[in-house]
Amino acid sequence: MLRKLLSDEIRTVQRTNLVQARRFSEQLDDAINRYTNRALTTAEIIAELVKLAKQMRDAARRHEQLGLSVAEAALYDAIVQNDAAVLQMGDATLKRIAVDLVWAVQQSVTIDWSVKESVRAAMRAKVRRLLAKYDYPPDQEDKAVELILEQAELFAAHG
Repeated sequence: MLRKLLSDEIRTVQRTNLVQARRFSEQLDDAINRYTNRALTTAEIIAELVKLAKQMRDAARRHEQLGLSVAEAALYDAIVQNDAAVLQMGDATLKRIAVDLVWAVQQSVTIDWSVKESVRAAMRAKVRRLLAKYDYPPDQEDKAVELILEQAELFAAHG
């Protein structure tokens, strides 16, 4: 039952923050697999699932600690996946990028943007220019751009 509750909560998180939803889903799957393989006892799996539930609760308020909106925090999570960017650019710059990205996405989103390739390409170009403006490390830029676009699609789909 606790697993179902956590799965439902992960689906809720996925509507706003793709990176966190994926991380929580991986943690849940890992815990369930360890239990299935008898690496965890029943008491240990319950403790793991409760710990995951607490992490999810804390993550729901994380944007406040960062001083960002929910949308900005989601894009911040997408761009901090690159460790080199975090080390090289610093937290304040990454937060500015997230704020600018939210503004850029809101200005570009049209009803059919996720379907129409030309609009999607323009969005991709806008994101790339914004990352380049802040000298985002190019080693993982493609991955960051795709993650940002996926996150932007969530914004468009869920308002």
